[in-house]
Amino acid sequence: MARIIDGKGIAEVIRKEMKDEVALLTKEGRAPGLAVILVGDDPASKTYVGSKERAARELGIYSKVIRREAGISQDELIGLIRELNEDRNIDGILVQLPLPAHIDEKAIIEAIDPGKDVDGFHPVNTGRLFNSQVDVPRFEPCTPLGIMELLEREGIEIEGKKAVVVGRSNIVGKPIACLLLEKNATVTICHSRTRELAKETAQADILVAAVGKPAFIDGSMVKEGVIAIDVGINRVDGKLVGDLDFPSVEKKSSYITPVPGGVGPMTIAMLMKNTIKARKYHGV
Repeated sequence: MARIIDGKGIAEVIRKEMKDEVALLTKEGRAPGLAVILVGDDPASKTYVGSKERAARELGIYSKVIRREAGISQDELIGLIRELNEDRNIDGILVQLPLPAHIDEKAIIEAIDPGKDVDGFHPVNTGRLFNSQVDVPRFEPCTPLGIMELLEREGIEIEGKKAVVVGRSNIVGKPIACLLLEKNATVTICHSRTRELAKETAQADILVAAVGKPAFIDGSMVKEGVIAIDVGINRVDGKLVGDLDFPSVEKKSSYITPVPGGVGPMTIAMLMKNTIKARKYHGV
């Protein structure tokens, strides 16, 4: 029977660790500061921002949520980001995605100071990840960072293992492939054009499913003893389900993450971790 990786429980342990760290940094001069920009009134975005705001408040992180109407111009939004870039009380800047169609998301991300890009999406940070630059400040995207944290805290050895990532997004697929490579896994990235996908996934010692399709990978597509990481968040008949067909994959897994309660809780925890990291980088 698979060991179910309790992302919710692990995230709680990490929050306790971070709370002590935030208290120490505050005592030394000031609390870490996080600014979140929410444009428009998308319900899902409002929920995510509310969760981030609560997490910051619970840890003692200074949180500033800036709400703007959906009609804000791109220039106005970039101007707001530049003000935050210069604000010494703000260590991390996050612009909640998606943005309205008239705004170029790439231009907005590139306007953020790379040293305050706690989402890890700026080209400078993605470049440093791609180049495996660990001797300079860099921020990794929060969901892939959370996956690596789960593997580490479960004591799962990565070096030498065959890792298969299903999904090639800039948010999860590509960065998790880079992070696994840094730990000396042999990595294959699969996607919608991959031929004979089941043959690829069946070779995985570590399988990361990040395609956004409910129950897309079932037990017939994985081998015995697989470490199965489910990044999918899909709503089916009012319930949240992952990209793995959990019952059939669980039977063959050595470790598996559930949905909900697996990777999801780690994402916000890693956002807080990146904010603390930025505070240390910026100093008092």
